Amino acid sequence: MADPSDLLVDRTLVLLRHSKAVPPESMPDLERPLADRGRADAAAAGRYLVAQGIEADLVLCSPSQRTRETWQYAAEAGATATDVWYDRRIYSAGTDELLVVLQDVPPEARTVIMVGHAPGIPWLADELALDGTSPERVQLTQKYPTSGLTVLHFTCRWPDLAADDADLVSYVVPRG
Repeated sequence: MADPSDLLVDRTLVLLRHSKAVPPESMPDLERPLADRGRADAAAAGRYLVAQGIEADLVLCSPSQRTRETWQYAAEAGATATDVWYDRRIYSAGTDELLVVLQDVPPEARTVIMVGHAPGIPWLADELALDGTSPERVQLTQKYPTSGLTVLHFTCRWPDLAADDADLVSYVVPRG
């Protein structure tokens, strides 16, 4: 039987920027919860995932309050995941650091949702998506607001994921 880490299978990566949080002046950045609009938008992101039939094997989430709440409200709206990992490396990470986090994904995971922050999540979406001029790609490179969500498909192993390896399936900004 083949080693699962050697399998080249279809994989899905969802990159979700956290939803709208309260202003940063009010408390330490890691402790900022979602604003009312953020809770509604996170639920809308969850409903979008359900509508697309996306069921995650793994959620990789920054440990900040706003990212944890983003996933919580998405899950309450029906989004599902077999497992959720809170990883400090996602907080304040750039593209290279986020790729390292993805390289640690178990080989059997076929669908992963990463919940993080700007500018890392938008930069990673832009770097992974194959060059193109679709309307979604143009929007993705111009603006990636809170609750921005990118769905990417690829066939390489997680440790091999690199720039221009993924097909951009969709880029949306769900609003509640």
